[in-house]
Amino acid sequence: MVARPPLRFTIDTMELADIPAVHAIERQSFPVPWPAYAFRQELEANRLARYLLVRAGDRVVAYAGLWLMVGEAHVTTFAVLPDWRRQGVGRRLMLALLDLGRELGAETATLEVRLSNLAARRLYEQFGFRPVGIRPRYYSDNNEDALIMTTDALRSRPMQARLAHVARLVAQDDEEAAIAGIGPEEGDTPERRGSGVGSDEP
Repeated sequence: MVARPPLRFTIDTMELADIPAVHAIERQSFPVPWPAYAFRQELEANRLARYLLVRAGDRVVAYAGLWLMVGEAHVTTFAVLPDWRRQGVGRRLMLALLDLGRELGAETATLEVRLSNLAARRLYEQFGFRPVGIRPRYYSDNNEDALIMTTDALRSRPMQARLAHVARLVAQDDEEAAIAGIGPEEGDTPERRGSGVGSDEP
C-alpha cells in the first residue's frame, strides 16, 4: 500500500464565493437551514459579523460565525460537514474563532446550545465555556430549551492557558494525522442561535 500524504487543514475568512459550499454544509447540518442569501447579507451588510471556515485541501468542511457585541464574541453558528466530524475539525475551528474574538477586542465569548446536544457541549467545555442560564423554548423547530454558555475573560491567565493547551492538542492531531490518520475528538455536532439571520429557525 502506498501511503498518501495527510490532508492539510487551513482556516480562512469566509468570502462570497464560499457561500455555495457553506450552504451545502448548512443543509446537511440543520433541520431548517438558513437560506443562502442570509450568508450573503451577513458578509455584505452586518458589520458585527465575522465568519471563518476550514478547508481540507481545497474542500470547505466546516464554518462558524460570531457577532462582536459590546465586548462579547457571540458565536452565532457552528457546523462541520457530517463526514468530517470527530476528526479534530471542530476543535481547530473553535480555537480560531476565539483567537479572532480576542483580536477584535472581545472580553468574553458566549453561545447557545441545545440541552440535548451533549457532544457539542463537551467540545465547548474544552474551551472553558460553562453554563450560566437557560433560554426556555429557544429552538423553534421543537421548542427545546437552550443552554447559555460563556467563558471567563479571554485574556485572563486561566483562559490563555486553556487555549494554549487546546492549541497543543491541535498540533498533536496534525502529528498523528501525518503518521496514521486523523484522531477522533468529542463534539463537532452543529449548533447555532435559535433565531438566526434570515431565518427564525435554529
